[in-house]
Amino acid sequence: MDVGSGGGSPGIPLAAVRPELDFVLLESNGRKCDFLRKVAAEFENVSVVCERAEEHAAGEGRDAYGTAIARALAAPPVAAEWCLPLVRPGGRAVLFVGPSADLEAVSKAAGELAAEIEESPSGLVLLRKTGPTPERFPRRPGVAKKRPLA
Repeated sequence: MDVGSGGGSPGIPLAAVRPELDFVLLESNGRKCDFLRKVAAEFENVSVVCERAEEHAAGEGRDAYGTAIARALAAPPVAAEWCLPLVRPGGRAVLFVGPSADLEAVSKAAGELAAEIEESPSGLVLLRKTGPTPERFPRRPGVAKKRPLA
């Protein structure tokens, strides 16, 4: 799951190099979804969901994916809140982060979402989902950005 796929990166390049895996591109902007659908038509292993992360995680996307990836989506604690409800227990969320990322804030947000920091190599934070998403998540659209968990 590429959350906030935008122009299709990193989902499309990953799908190209890993044709044996299925990739879902999640995007809430209709025009971007139209573009992604055209590009995805070239790949048998790519599908597009045009929905907000909070809405998808409240429905069929809840605890459904092995991995969620977010690049340039939001501040790391917010990105964690948008990604982790989509990941099944035992799965991972991969957040692309800048050098000033507050790992303590990410860890706090992850803890509330039944996850923990697995490792944080340069430019990334890997979160491992340790249990099902708590019932109070996902919060309504927009709430995570207005009132981050950390």
